[in-house]
Amino acid sequence: MSLFNVYPLFDITPVKAKDVYVYDDKGIEYLDLYGGHAVISIGHSHPKYVEAISNQVANLGFYSNSIQNPLQVALSEKLAQLSCCIEYDLFMCNSGAEANENALKLASFHTNKKKIIAFKNSFHGRTSAAVVATDDAKIIAPLNAQQEVEILPLGDLVALENALQKNDVCAVIIECIQGVGGLDESTTEFYVGIDTLCKKYGACFIADEVQSGYGRTGNFFAYQKYNVTPDIISIAKGMGNGFPVGGILIHHSIKASFGLLGTTFGGNHLACAAALTVLNVIEEEKLIENAKNMSQYFIEKAQEIPQVKRIKGRGLMLGLEFDFPIAELRKKLINNHKIFTGNAKNQYVIRILPPLTIQKKHIDSFMNALKSEL
Repeated sequence: MSLFNVYPLFDITPVKAKDVYVYDDKGIEYLDLYGGHAVISIGHSHPKYVEAISNQVANLGFYSNSIQNPLQVALSEKLAQLSCCIEYDLFMCNSGAEANENALKLASFHTNKKKIIAFKNSFHGRTSAAVVATDDAKIIAPLNAQQEVEILPLGDLVALENALQKNDVCAVIIECIQGVGGLDESTTEFYVGIDTLCKKYGACFIADEVQSGYGRTGNFFAYQKYNVTPDIISIAKGMGNGFPVGGILIHHSIKASFGLLGTTFGGNHLACAAALTVLNVIEEEKLIENAKNMSQYFIEKAQEIPQVKRIKGRGLMLGLEFDFPIAELRKKLINNHKIFTGNAKNQYVIRILPPLTIQKKHIDSFMNALKSEL
């Protein structure tokens, strides 16, 4: 049996990783400035992370959600403390797409409506409703297309209110900083306007923090730069530092009932051990502060490179925009300098999503390599 061929692959086989470095089967060291799609938050193979997962699996790796799981309670309390989202409850699942599916489903239950509003260049996942809320027609199957979704221009409050006035919208879902789309971000006025209009017309405001959450932007969540209160917040990627885990934070105004949502693997003991360790390390090592400091340093260094036309994003969720497609440049960074970076739907943007443990010397290595190739 062969693998279903849906991924274009670089000829690199990682076998080991430590902090910001990945090592292949030939012993070659790569600087990881992509973190496996922003998944690696506290660094590869962090010793406290390895210890926590090892100890947990030695005792109990999994049991169902029909029993008491004190690890889920401890995780929700720690998450509320670090994120300051004390007016929310936690529902756990396994991935970002699943988080957004549950967010959209819950919004529909809560409002008794079914239409979704998303925005141009959005990416929310590859499943059911999440994929239709993604602005990429080629990954939407006919089965998915039956969902009612309207894609609006980012930043257009007039179009948003016109759509909400029809009173058939259950949710407005948005990445406050777009990931796959290319690091675009709108204005404070726009995000405040979404919050205001959703409350006015009885739609749920969903903040997709799957990629931007967990300190990556210099705030715990990207939306916290603005004075807004989402009804639902979706999380995943950096939440587990590589262990598959996701979830949604649900505002207390939305009430739970038995059977409303469910999952087999979501919130399992191993996932909770991983996610708790991530929060503890973020706090102990002051990684959100480090994200801010390293972001400032990165931007200062990038501004010295004349070929960089625009620096996008915040914190350690950054994009460098050029006036040429960056595919060949990325290949040269990987092949000639052993540095992982990311691409985007915007073919002119290199995405930088390193572990939050990154230091100035790593940024210097990247900048020297970039200057060399440019």
